[in-house]
Amino acid sequence: MSERVITQRKLDYRARLEANLAEYSNILIINVDNVGSNQLQKIRIALRGKGVVLLGKNTIIRKVLRESSDKRLEKLIPHVHHNIGFVFTNSDLAELRKIIMANKVPAAAKTGGLAPSNYTLPEGPTGLDPGQTSFFQALNIATKIVRGAIEIINPVPLIKEGDRVTASATSLLSKLNIKPFFYGARVPLVYEAGSVYDAKVLDFSQDDLLKKFQNGVNKLTAVSLAIGYPTAASISHSFSRAFKNALALALVSDFTFKQAEEFKAGMGKAVAAAPAAAAAAAPAKKVEKPKEKEPEPEEDMNLGGGMFGDD
Repeated sequence: MSERVITQRKLDYRARLEANLAEYSNILIINVDNVGSNQLQKIRIALRGKGVVLLGKNTIIRKVLRESSDKRLEKLIPHVHHNIGFVFTNSDLAELRKIIMANKVPAAAKTGGLAPSNYTLPEGPTGLDPGQTSFFQALNIATKIVRGAIEIINPVPLIKEGDRVTASATSLLSKLNIKPFFYGARVPLVYEAGSVYDAKVLDFSQDDLLKKFQNGVNKLTAVSLAIGYPTAASISHSFSRAFKNALALALVSDFTFKQAEEFKAGMGKAVAAAPAAAAAAAPAKKVEKPKEKEPEPEEDMNLGGGMFGDD
């Protein structure tokens, strides 16, 4: 391929990048490590009509960002490194991020590669013959022989996220025909309205953001009231406290004002109505008639004959 053709391709790519920067206001920065061309094509199809995927040489991207008339784009330059790409969009960022991250494919572990996630080897039969226990012994995995096959006794955390995958772990997973990882394009950062922030912020719902904002306002209000420094967050509480103090003073002294008079009038009506309401609410007591005393039976003094027992 001639140098002229290469130069023309660079010019075409630069023109596409500049056009996308001018047309779209938001950018998802994607990491495409371990992502094949077929998988990228599926992502492009899924984003059709919602966003534009563009990958290219980092040197050209940094040059275009530096020379752009929009100086806010320079904030992207420190993040243009390694195997990254841009997804330009004017649509909902959270929706596009979900579409991108949902496109994953299973992948085998590679020796020396960084583990993208944790993997725990489950307990149970492995289907391997007893002659291959050395793999498990090298990884300190407790096993037993059941019906002529190796069986893992307890679940074993085999790979930790961010660690290098060892040769023993790769060999064992290969023998067990296990693909522990799922690879796909990741979205670590977002550029929006001149700011670059962590894409995890997109996981927050509108209600979550409102709760966090309200929590911050409550803390600011508490600090302002504690130190006696008025702010927009505490001024309504200060006025409310001042009104209560003035009202309490009006109730115990000759000092008065319009709102205090209205309060006194309302309180007077409430006090006057209280006895009547209490009388209406009290149940009428039932007057019980005194029970008539039953006459006592007269004693028969002549039981069994006379005084001396004769008839």
